[in-house]
Amino acid sequence: MAPSPPGEPTAPFDPPFDPPFDPPFDLVIRSRRTVTPEGERPAAVAVRGEKIAALHDYAAPLPAAEDVDLRDLALLPGLVDTHVHVNEPGRAHWEGFACATRAAAAGGVTTIVDMPLNSLPPTIDPGALDAKRRAAEGRCHVDVGFWGGAVPGNLKDLAPLHECGVFGFKCFMSPSGVPEFPPLTAGELRRALEEVAGFGGMMVVHAEDPALLAEPGGPTYREFLDSRPGAAERSAVERAVRLAEVTGCRLHILHVSGAECLEVLEAALGRGAPVSAATCPHYLTLTAEQVPEGGTAYKCCPPIRSRANRDLLWEGLARGVLSCVVSDHSPSPAELKVPDFAAAWGGIASLQLGLPAVWTEAARRGHRLEDVVRWMSANPAALAGVAGKGGIAAGNDADLVAFDPAAGTLVDAARLHHRNPVTPYHGHTLKGAVLTTWLRGRPVDGEPHGRLLRKARPTMGAR
Repeated sequence: MAPSPPGEPTAPFDPPFDPPFDPPFDLVIRSRRTVTPEGERPAAVAVRGEKIAALHDYAAPLPAAEDVDLRDLALLPGLVDTHVHVNEPGRAHWEGFACATRAAAAGGVTTIVDMPLNSLPPTIDPGALDAKRRAAEGRCHVDVGFWGGAVPGNLKDLAPLHECGVFGFKCFMSPSGVPEFPPLTAGELRRALEEVAGFGGMMVVHAEDPALLAEPGGPTYREFLDSRPGAAERSAVERAVRLAEVTGCRLHILHVSGAECLEVLEAALGRGAPVSAATCPHYLTLTAEQVPEGGTAYKCCPPIRSRANRDLLWEGLARGVLSCVVSDHSPSPAELKVPDFAAAWGGIASLQLGLPAVWTEAARRGHRLEDVVRWMSANPAALAGVAGKGGIAAGNDADLVAFDPAAGTLVDAARLHHRNPVTPYHGHTLKGAVLTTWLRGRPVDGEPHGRLLRKARPTMGAR
């Protein structure tokens, strides 16, 4: 929808009002391009305390301690990234809470959910979750929740982790890359799904079939790509979906890179299976054809595939087969990204860049900002059950982002906030720039004021 010219009347969000308001608002942010759950339109977002109090007409006279007019810049809800590897404690030289959450805020992300690996210890029991929370306390620039882990031998710890407030459980069907977080066999996965279904939880799965994976035949990207074919993803997704339907467990397939998976997922959704799936910015924006010789910053598992495959992922996203786009931010020191594609650590560092990366390609394909917000904020928040996040609506946390969708940004890895200056986007020009991020009504510009989140439990009698 085209923004209204200055002063042009718009349909009100709420019934007529008679100023003055009592008490005045703490903050009002106005934008002719406010992206709400109902779509993009001119609006004034009124904040009182930490919450969005109301949405009013763009030009409404609203008494407030601070009034910010973004004019034709976009106002978005803070993004919700449910797939971030912070790695602290234990591997904080890879990534840590202070720098990861600073990078998140700089990229318009106001909530992250941290994966249970590659920290030491991994988050596979309540004691390890406590260690995570101690490491994060007082250091986070955005709000942070936590996934638990499902590994061989910790079945008895899943319910206690659920009671401690994790947002769900992560497991692997193939080796994870770190020995302390081994994969589940088919039998172990079924038992874990049965356990998680019993208390109404969710399992999020790295789906690659180990029987169809191989060691790379040499040092090049082509040889690495050939060692992890799309067929391995499809086979694992088929098995995981069958088990979800048998057990009734809520299942989410992580970081879909192979378009071969879309047919399986679409059929499962058509049957009403308790299944959803996500992809990542790098699968939507980068291609195997553009990986430079020796460019190990592009290595991740599952791998970045062909240009044609990327086009099919975009089609799956547009149809709703893929519902979320989240980073899978999995950084490491530069010395682990050498010497070649056979030996380098497989992980993409992109937490700060997801919004402009996705917007660059989405805009080129005719998608709108409201589509990007749905994929990167509303749907991830709903998936994980992160209360009060994911949309500019009264009652939600005042997590807001001023975004210039027309700006060009030349990526310099050395200027990013995550710990190690390694990213495949170095030297790329992306469309869009985050100008200001507000967390619960306060700009993220100094002392960390992020909170540690727990998954809310239904009250007795709730449905």
